[in-house]
Amino acid sequence: MHTLHVDLGERSYPVYIGRELFADGDLLARHLGGSEVAIVSNETVAPLYVAKVRRALGEGRRVTEIVLPDGEQYKTLHSLEHILERLLQERHSRSTTIIAVGGGVIGDVAGFAAACYQRGVGFIQVPTTLLAQVDSSVGGKTAVNHLLGKNMIGAFYQPRAVLIDIDSLQTLPARELSAGLAEVIKYGLICDPAFYAWLQDSMPRLLAREESALAEAIERSCSLKAEVVAADEREGGLRAILNLGHTFGHAIETAQGYGAWLHGEAVAVGMLLALRLSVMRGWVDAAEIPVLEALLRQAQLPLQIPPGMTPAVFLDLMGRDKKVVDGRLRLVLLRAIGEACVEDDVTAGELEALLQEAVERAKSSC
Repeated sequence: MHTLHVDLGERSYPVYIGRELFADGDLLARHLGGSEVAIVSNETVAPLYVAKVRRALGEGRRVTEIVLPDGEQYKTLHSLEHILERLLQERHSRSTTIIAVGGGVIGDVAGFAAACYQRGVGFIQVPTTLLAQVDSSVGGKTAVNHLLGKNMIGAFYQPRAVLIDIDSLQTLPARELSAGLAEVIKYGLICDPAFYAWLQDSMPRLLAREESALAEAIERSCSLKAEVVAADEREGGLRAILNLGHTFGHAIETAQGYGAWLHGEAVAVGMLLALRLSVMRGWVDAAEIPVLEALLRQAQLPLQIPPGMTPAVFLDLMGRDKKVVDGRLRLVLLRAIGEACVEDDVTAGELEALLQEAVERAKSSC
């Protein structure tokens, strides 16, 4: 087992990466606030792992299981309310600990519930998808979606610990694995060109789910994210670079209907758009575009925007994004591979040209 630390002063916490962590009762017990526990999961993951976690908790604890429907479309205020209602019905106190067992949706909703219930209770992340393991479980962002925008209602709320059991990736659907790889690729693009090169060599091993390759990708991704979060917990500056491709990607997810495109799929297309815009600005050599396209293709991720999605739709949804500050849209771009920057001076003309080109590429690829 490897242990990383997210250094946030009194809110610091460990990230454990290993095998058979679902059954490690001693590890869980270190981070429980009392004898009350609520395990939040979904209908797909619960049959696989919740019983293991419950057994690991041992005797003498009062455990409530809360199982939500599976899918991004259930990352809603209604699901949040359901969790809170169950906690109230079962009379959970302020000493309870919520354990999120699932992917990013479960982690985000359960974390938001932990932030809200009695103004804050203990929270442990047990992510079971690659995307959640390398991204959403670390950093304390919790939220639900709204029809008008993704992750627009939420809170920064750090977990007490993150337990990443690599064994869970063996049951992960191939599409979900690919979606997680998009976020892994992101880390190389924004701050680690050596990692980006490693991914180009190692993608076949990752797709084959080789344990050593997955462990290295997860550890390097989490380490990079922990460094960024420690420097900027609430996204006042540096942390924004973690959103490479996300403003474009969130627009795709919202326009298509939550769940139609997986988050990582939308981010993959968004990263390509961000790279193309960086090339348009003369910051990155155009030769980097086919390199990223080849890597995304190898990871079995999409390269084109959804059919029928227009520049007007993109601009409308991007204008509502939470990264709009004082009416100015902030976009994460690349000065070079491994060097991200946050820009608020991208003009409507630049975006319209970029997106119109994307529309034409999508039509020609059909």
